[in-house]
Amino acid sequence: MLPRGRPRALGAAGLLLLLLLLLTGFFLLGGYPEYGQLREAAAYDGDPPAGHGGHNRSACAPQPPLPPKCELLHVAIVCAGYNSSREVVTLVKSMLFYRKNPLHLHLVTDAMARNILGTLFRTWMVPAVVVSFYDAEELKPQISWIPNKHYSGLYGLMKLVLPGILPSSLTQVIVLDTDVTFASDIAELWALFAHFSDKQVIGLVENQSDWYLGNLWKNHRPWPALGRGFNTGVILLRLDRLRQAGWEQMWKPIARRVLLTLPATSLADQDIFNAVIKEHPGLVQPLPCVWNVQLSDHTLAERCYSETADFKVIHWNSPKKLRVKNKHAEFFRNLYLTFLGYDGKLLRRELFGCPSQLPPGAEQLQGALAHLDEEDPCFEFRQQQLTVHRVHITFLPHEPPPPRPHDVTLVAQLSMDRLQMLEVLCRHWPGPMSLALYLTDAEAQQFLHFVEASPVLSARQDVAYHVVYREGPLYPVNQLRNVALAQALTPYVFLSDIDFLPAYSLYDYLRASIEQLEPGSRQKAALVVPAFETLHYRFSFPSSKAELLALLDAGLLYTFRHHEWPRGHVPTDYARWREARVPYRVQWAADYEPYVVVPRDCPRYDPRFVGFGWNKVAHIVELDAQEYELLVLPEAFTIHLPHAPSLDLSRFRASPAYRDCLQALKEEFHQDLSRHYGAAALKYLTALQQPQSPA
Repeated sequence: MLPRGRPRALGAAGLLLLLLLLLTGFFLLGGYPEYGQLREAAAYDGDPPAGHGGHNRSACAPQPPLPPKCELLHVAIVCAGYNSSREVVTLVKSMLFYRKNPLHLHLVTDAMARNILGTLFRTWMVPAVVVSFYDAEELKPQISWIPNKHYSGLYGLMKLVLPGILPSSLTQVIVLDTDVTFASDIAELWALFAHFSDKQVIGLVENQSDWYLGNLWKNHRPWPALGRGFNTGVILLRLDRLRQAGWEQMWKPIARRVLLTLPATSLADQDIFNAVIKEHPGLVQPLPCVWNVQLSDHTLAERCYSETADFKVIHWNSPKKLRVKNKHAEFFRNLYLTFLGYDGKLLRRELFGCPSQLPPGAEQLQGALAHLDEEDPCFEFRQQQLTVHRVHITFLPHEPPPPRPHDVTLVAQLSMDRLQMLEVLCRHWPGPMSLALYLTDAEAQQFLHFVEASPVLSARQDVAYHVVYREGPLYPVNQLRNVALAQALTPYVFLSDIDFLPAYSLYDYLRASIEQLEPGSRQKAALVVPAFETLHYRFSFPSSKAELLALLDAGLLYTFRHHEWPRGHVPTDYARWREARVPYRVQWAADYEPYVVVPRDCPRYDPRFVGFGWNKVAHIVELDAQEYELLVLPEAFTIHLPHAPSLDLSRFRASPAYRDCLQALKEEFHQDLSRHYGAAALKYLTALQQPQSPA
């Protein structure tokens, strides 16, 4: 849901963050013995004083005035791949938490990250944030000639070409690595541009290790640098001056000359920036060390925050990231983890006193929300329908299947309480899957660890997980299904539910059936997969139709919802299915909700149906209205496993008001059908007049 211009409560995560920030000052000021000792710690033997001319001592440097609160601040970030896309979200959360200015994010991305982050920012709908994307593929030829041993590959060199690709009207920009976390307002960093002399074009923090001194190990040969060199995790660039100075004609000859004696860069763009500064020291404005506290393996960062208690940016500049070994890494790690799990919807706050800069569509949604009647018994349903959920597609690394004309993706949705179904589902379905997960920010991290720790799940690169962040009192089941459906990459989809296990052979059988029947070519068809259920938690899954029929006859299996709601699956005609050898056609009937295989471009689910009830029924109605033929597959089956009822199902059973609201939604759905399909929609009126499911 969108903000209405009023402050929001911080919530538990916000309070935790504030507590951490208070503890930060407490510890660094000596309130905790270990951190109090930092102030008395001696510098490393033989280390020169930090910084140049005291620039790394922020307490001694005059603080420039902050920019006007409505001034637009520009930030550039290079981001490629699935993991980097997740990292940048945490960085952005930390910026948004403290910021008081509008932001324009300039994101250099590959196609994958652009798709992910484009969806995320469009659905996040944060006021006063503009996002522009730049194609990293177009930049590769400019830097591909540079040998680079850094784990970031070519993307680690792309900051070198930013002056040439960012808009010519843009005069200055803050450039950030994805592995930094803010602990202060980014406007304070922007204000440091005021310290630049007329000749200075680059603002950097001194490197907080001995890397460029060349004494870390025997035969260590770093690139040339001025003293200890500078770290490029946080950069201030005066773009106008760089263009005037001919930046490209400056750095390329220097890089080529150094590469005559060194085989490659070790630290990507950082090596080349330092080589340029070595020859042109007047270009650099050293920044206070607190704006880039570097937590690398060989860090000397303790010298920075032992002298200043107001560190501003934490930089996890090690391949190990959070696992880096550092005396105080746990302290900084806790601050990072707070932002990692922080509820992103709390950052949808407008900037008071600045002109309205709402994201696209936000004004209309706010107007619709304002017209809702909070006294309406169905207010929760109306509100949930208008809620815009943040969506992070392909949350984990994903390898799409090779294009095949008859391939099929299993599509389903789940929440945290169904996570245990994933491993067994992967054993039953060897094909691609597209799954939407309804999670909080904190649960998303638990899910990430769950997958990484599972040998079964971590081995499956063809399962795409899409996180829809939780908001509102009702489960947005059809919105989740639509997210998963939209991200399926095969020509056909099997629309299932997470608490069903398909037959072991179903994936291969469906592909063969699709090839034979071609449901997306001539007459549109929905292939019905008959559904069964067991009431036993311990259950020997049948390996064939014959075994399933034996279990059915023994009373160990039932047709799905046989006891509670037979109407939902009776039209499948299970008696005929027992004897069938070829697919057979069935007719739509009121409340029919089979699990089907359809072309990927099938109608989407109606998002008005939230919580429990009629969500799949409405979709089958839409398929029938669009003249999809319903064909039951004779060898296909899927089996529902028992589990505790969901909260929405419990509310449906217990609350007459809940059921009344569902009836109201059904009537509105039929009105829309009538407007769209005219007289042909009259036959669906019977479905509205049937009794509610007691399930």
